[in-house]
Amino acid sequence: MATPAVRMFRRLEGLFCVYKPSGVHWKLVRDSIETNLLKGLNAASSQPLPQEVRFLAQPSSETEAPKGLTLSATSVPALSKHPLDHITQDKLERVLAMLEGANQKALLMYSNVDMRSQEAYEMAVQGLLGPEGKSAPILTGLRCIHFQPPNFILEVQCLNETQKYLRKLVHEIGLELRSTAVCKGIRRTRDGLFTLQDALTHHYWTAADITQAIRQYHSSKKHRKRSQSPAKKPALKTSEDVTAAQQNKANEEAAVGTIKKLVAETSS
Repeated sequence: MATPAVRMFRRLEGLFCVYKPSGVHWKLVRDSIETNLLKGLNAASSQPLPQEVRFLAQPSSETEAPKGLTLSATSVPALSKHPLDHITQDKLERVLAMLEGANQKALLMYSNVDMRSQEAYEMAVQGLLGPEGKSAPILTGLRCIHFQPPNFILEVQCLNETQKYLRKLVHEIGLELRSTAVCKGIRRTRDGLFTLQDALTHHYWTAADITQAIRQYHSSKKHRKRSQSPAKKPALKTSEDVTAAQQNKANEEAAVGTIKKLVAETSS
C-alpha cells in the first residue's frame, strides 16, 4: 500500500505555471519551488526508513593550472546618436509583416505535411499546423501594440524560441529600419495552455496549491482533446452508390410483384 507521501508525489506528475517577478533570477524561483515541494512531501506521514552506515572513499583532488582571461574595452555608440526621425509606425508594421511572412514559409517547410491535402487544411483551421519535433525558432505572429519613438512594444507569437533569438529579432528589426534597436525586457503572457491567469504567484508556491494547479491542467487537457476530436459526419453518396441503391429498389419491387402474382394464381 502506498504511503501518503508516495500518493502525493504521484499527484505531482504534470505541468503547472508560476509567475516570476521582474528582476528575480529563474534559478531562485526554481529553488524556492523545489524547497516548498520537499517540505510538503516531508510533512506527509511515511514509513520508517531502515538505518544503515556506508563508508565512502575519499575523493582525490586534482589541481588545475589557472587559465588567463584578457578583457579589452571598446566604445559603444549610444542609441541617441542613431537616426530615428525617419521611422514611422507604418514602416515598422511593414517590416513586421515581411518577417512574419518569411517565417510562415518556414512553418510550412518544417510541418512535414502535404499542403494540398485535407489534413493540412483541417490542421490549419484548428491552429495545429506546426513543426514536427525540434526545429529552428519560428514566428507565427508579430505585431506592434505600442509605438512611441524611440520606444515600442511588440507582441510576439513563436515556437521553439530562445532569449537569444528574441534579442536577435529586435536587432534585425532595427537594421531593417536603418537604425538600431535593443530589447529592454521580455514578458511571457502565454505558454501553450497556460496564461497569466494560470500563473501561481509567490504566495501559492506550496505543495497543496501546486497539486491543485496540476489537477486543473489535466482536466483542461482532457477537455481540449474532447473539443478538438472531429465529429463523425455522414458519408456522402456518390453517383454509383445512388445508381446501385435505385437498382436494388427496382429488383425488390419486381420480386414483390412476382410473389403477389404467384399468390393470386394459386388462390384462383
